[in-house]
Amino acid sequence: MANSLDSLADAKALDAVIAPLRKVVRALPLGRYRDVLHGRQLGHPLHPALVQVPIGAWTSAALLDVVPGASRSARFLVGVGVVAAVPAALTGWVDWAEQHKRQMRTGVVHAAANAAAIGLYTGSWAARRQGRPWRGKALGLAGLTAATAGGMLGGHLAFRHGAGTNKAEPVPRLLKPDWQLLGRMDDLPVGKPVRREVGEVPVIVVREDGDEVHVLANRCSHLSGPLSEGKITDGCVKCPWHGSTFRLSDGQNIRGPATAPQPSFEVRTDSAGTVYVRLPEAG
Repeated sequence: MANSLDSLADAKALDAVIAPLRKVVRALPLGRYRDVLHGRQLGHPLHPALVQVPIGAWTSAALLDVVPGASRSARFLVGVGVVAAVPAALTGWVDWAEQHKRQMRTGVVHAAANAAAIGLYTGSWAARRQGRPWRGKALGLAGLTAATAGGMLGGHLAFRHGAGTNKAEPVPRLLKPDWQLLGRMDDLPVGKPVRREVGEVPVIVVREDGDEVHVLANRCSHLSGPLSEGKITDGCVKCPWHGSTFRLSDGQNIRGPATAPQPSFEVRTDSAGTVYVRLPEAG
């Protein structure tokens, strides 16, 4: 089963569908609400939280379908699921448009399964409304099957392909809690991001006027983009891959699609101009 699901990530035939879809999603006039849909303020993707409502409603409706006299309640729950699926789908598409190609291939199949579920449940609600309960129940069962397949693909995306996970989370476990040598102040250009290594962890180092030095984990928490190749503006660094923006002073993410901040290092310089760094939560 895992090999079959993995094969979706290598299905290059899906690229012909992905390119125009991604263009459409990125062109949506969402403005500052795009970060809300990503879940930046929440600290993790919003999509998995929103999908609980339609899945819960549809599963409950399926249970009520076998309870005598509960047809009206079942129809209500089917409708709730259809309505709730719309914002859940929107958050999923916004996240999907900022993923890498292999994730997007699996993701578009995940979306297709969920779209089928929404269509089937819409038909189920209409059939129930028209007094055709058996047709409504059959369409509901088919919709639940499609939604279950979509959920399985969503889990595969998250846990197998790492979609939506914080790529910077392992950094503290890779470092010692002690002060560690970074290099000499004279070797750091002013105002230009440079890549250095602390132990086995790559970091971005930015020296400002007055010899203030900022050090963050280099790999973007969104999809591991190299921040040291990004642009420095207004005390922030912008990831060159998907545009996530992090404040240099503390690593806080101020613009998505990243939902997690960057690990931020403490910095000290001795009298000889040697720079040392420490990650407070390391170890």
